Amino acid sequence: MDDKFNTASGWVLFAGIIALGASIGSGMYFHADSPEMPEEPGYFIDAPEEGAGEDAGPDLGTLLASADAAAGEAVFAKCTACHTIEQGAANGIGPNLYGVMGAAIGAHAPGFAYSSALSEHGGEWSWENMDDWLASPRAFASGTKMSFAGLSDPEDRANVMEYLSTFGGAPAKPEPVVAVEGVEGLDGAGEGPGVTEGAAPDVPEAAGAMGDEQPVPTNQPATTNDGPLKPGG
Repeated sequence: MDDKFNTASGWVLFAGIIALGASIGSGMYFHADSPEMPEEPGYFIDAPEEGAGEDAGPDLGTLLASADAAAGEAVFAKCTACHTIEQGAANGIGPNLYGVMGAAIGAHAPGFAYSSALSEHGGEWSWENMDDWLASPRAFASGTKMSFAGLSDPEDRANVMEYLSTFGGAPAKPEPVVAVEGVEGLDGAGEGPGVTEGAAPDVPEAAGAMGDEQPVPTNQPATTNDGPLKPGG
C-alpha cells in the first residue's frame, strides 16, 4: 500500500515539475512578463467621433416655409386629451391654446394655474421657443407639470406650430437659412490680381488689373535706334 502511494505521489510530483517547467519556458518564449508592441500591428479600428455623420436636417425657417397646418391638426389630435384650442373654450388639464403663438410664456390663458417652471420662465412663445418646448417640455422648463414626452420629428413640430398659428395668429416666421457655397475658379475677396482695399498696389499688381490693350506706365525714357529720345525731338 505504501509503495503504491509513494509511486502515485512521485508521478504527481513529476507531472507538477513538468507543468511548471512548461509554464516558465512558454513565458520566456512569448515574453509574458514583459509584453511588447509588435513591430507591425495588425489593424486599428477608427471609431467615428460622437455625433459625426449625423445630419442636422433642415433649419427651422426652412421647415416652417413648407409646414402644413392640416398635417399639424392630425398630430395635434393627441394633444386634445389635455388642451382645447378654439377661442373662448375652457381650459382642460392643460391651458386653452388659442392665441398661444407669440404670447407670454406661462401667462396666456387667464385663470389657469401654470407651474412655476413656466410662469417664471420668461420670454414669449416664439417659433424657436415653441419648437424647443414641443421637442421636450421637461428639457425646456424643468419642473413643468406637463407629462408629454415631446415630438421628436422636426416636421411634426413645424406642422403643429403652423396649425396653432391659425388660431389667433403668430409672430413672423424665421427666415430659411440659405447655404452659400463657393464657386470653383472664382476668386474671393482680396484674392487674385487687383487692389486690396487698404493696401497700395505695386506696379506688377496695378499692371495686372489693367486691360490687355492699356499701356503700362514705366519710369524709363522712350528710346530710338540712335539712343534715348529727347523731349521735343
